[in-house]
Amino acid sequence: MGILEKISEIEAEMARTQKNKATEYHLGTLKAKLAKYRAQLLEPTGKAGAKGDGFEVMKSGDARVALIGFPSVGKSTLLSTITKTESECASYEFTTLTCIPGVIEYQGARIQLLDLPGIIEGAAQGKGRGRQVIAVARTSDLVVMMLDATKGDKQRELLTYELESVGIRLNKRRPNIYFKKKTTGGVKFTTVVQLTKINEKTVMCVLNEYKLFNCELLIREDVTLDELIDVIDGNRVYLNCLYVYNKIDIVSLEEVDRIARQEHHVVISCNAGLNLEFLIEKIWEYLELIQVYTKKRGFGPDFSEGIIMRKNSTVEDVCHSIHRTMADDTKYGMVWGTSVKFSPQRVGLTHKMQHDDVLQIVKK
Repeated sequence: MGILEKISEIEAEMARTQKNKATEYHLGTLKAKLAKYRAQLLEPTGKAGAKGDGFEVMKSGDARVALIGFPSVGKSTLLSTITKTESECASYEFTTLTCIPGVIEYQGARIQLLDLPGIIEGAAQGKGRGRQVIAVARTSDLVVMMLDATKGDKQRELLTYELESVGIRLNKRRPNIYFKKKTTGGVKFTTVVQLTKINEKTVMCVLNEYKLFNCELLIREDVTLDELIDVIDGNRVYLNCLYVYNKIDIVSLEEVDRIARQEHHVVISCNAGLNLEFLIEKIWEYLELIQVYTKKRGFGPDFSEGIIMRKNSTVEDVCHSIHRTMADDTKYGMVWGTSVKFSPQRVGLTHKMQHDDVLQIVKK
């Protein structure tokens, strides 16, 4: 029996099993097995070093955004509209057969936008080059899920299920659980909160299924069984996601208003050019990037070209982005901007920078 058949068999058994106190341990074992088999689907097959048929492109720019969606929802049109890259557009499905990269230039940042081939239902099992598309999505900083406004919410639910089944968690944070494998000492299980969704017996059942007989597990919040399995599996990717509904110019105003009011949702029309600037602003916001300017002593700040950093980056991170040895020679920094109480203010290497701050580095 192949992996796909085993997955189908487990899903069928879970569907016909009633959820109650008596079956929660059995369901826990089934969920652990299901997670293990789905992880095996992502492992490469064939000889080691064999040439693959993927379409990974070199990561460039300050951030990477993956454009995912079903065929003929307007991904290539969006790429051609908001970047200088031309991607083939047509009214038939599967126009794009490989990965087309483009660059969005915004706030001094160069954001790489990847137009991926349309995926179909069952992509997690490898249908329609689904594994290659999902593999590129796992290496991205943000997922833009392109949807057809005329199809309602069905496309979003199907795509979310496909991505969730291969370990991509959208708009979720990592569970507050400490887990470490050991070679001896048995299982040390500790919790600092009252668990209402799982119990110790269920946890031990999952650990036995993974053959983890020596480990340390500390749960700091009331988690679900799925969240516990995510931490034990260790191959989950937590990404921000924007749900972008295209073709709003051919649906009713009531439907547009309903979609736009939902969290993480943006409505656009590529053909009519509606709301595209707002979409780029939301991409910048969800990437959580900041721009920091530098200044030499005795001179004004250089606003012509800033340094693009991640949110919560420190003065030390800025030094590393300029030169790898600069942090060792830095005595302190002088900062002008919203991250300090008064400007300028003397700060240390651990000071967190904010957007549009100006930094002057003083060497030892």
